[in-house]
Amino acid sequence: GAKICQRCWKMMTMAVKVMERGLREDFGFQHVAWFYSGRRGVHAWVCDESARTLSNEARSAVAAYFEVSMGTDQNKGMNLSHPLHPMLGRAYDVLEPMFVDDILPSTGHSLLAKREQWEGLLGSLPPAAEPVAAALAKKWAGNNDDSTPAEKWAELKRYLNIFIGKSTTDGNGGGQKQMKHAKNLSTKDRIKIEQWPVETVFRFTYPRLDINVSKMQNHLLKSPFCIHPKTGRVCVPIEVSKVDQFDPFTVPTLPQLMRELDEY
Repeated sequence: GAKICQRCWKMMTMAVKVMERGLREDFGFQHVAWFYSGRRGVHAWVCDESARTLSNEARSAVAAYFEVSMGTDQNKGMNLSHPLHPMLGRAYDVLEPMFVDDILPSTGHSLLAKREQWEGLLGSLPPAAEPVAAALAKKWAGNNDDSTPAEKWAELKRYLNIFIGKSTTDGNGGGQKQMKHAKNLSTKDRIKIEQWPVETVFRFTYPRLDINVSKMQNHLLKSPFCIHPKTGRVCVPIEVSKVDQFDPFTVPTLPQLMRELDEY
């Protein structure tokens, strides 16, 4: 719902880092100001004159450029381009380290910290990669496995690379034995397996954009420094260089400001 916590707020940090680089590097915008929405999101104000005078069609094109379809309940696939678009490749480079730090471990969303979660993740592999899923499920369930979530993710990617022929060894002497009987893959299956890590990282971390706010010149906008009507928090600016330290729970609130004014 509308509630937030420190774990899910990490996703806003990810969104800022991806969008900040895209707006500046791909479109050349120089005056980008970030603000806390007051509840569970962030707003980017692109203040360049060239941005403020864009037509509705051009605004829509800029927003659509960053949009990634996460699929539907019936169709989970993202249908990413192959080879990966440079913008998406850069986003993956930004997001994957944060995915490893903030999504995989028990201090995050436990995606590879508990057996039921990693079984679910392995179950999301393309059907053609079932031998990889079976080999790792057996290995990780063993009594001798004490690998961390980050190590499991690295191992999973190594096994997939061996399976599709991008690598002949995992560097540790493992994986090759389990994968040597893998069937010949079609080009389509090979691409699906190769893109699975990117799709997985994006599904958990890629920014979800409110396209309607961006594409219409006459859309109502929340003014910076206003008060969010449901939380009472001030929509304060966010310094991009310090976005990792931003804490929405320490943002000033209207009752706090009233109390400070009365005391003054």
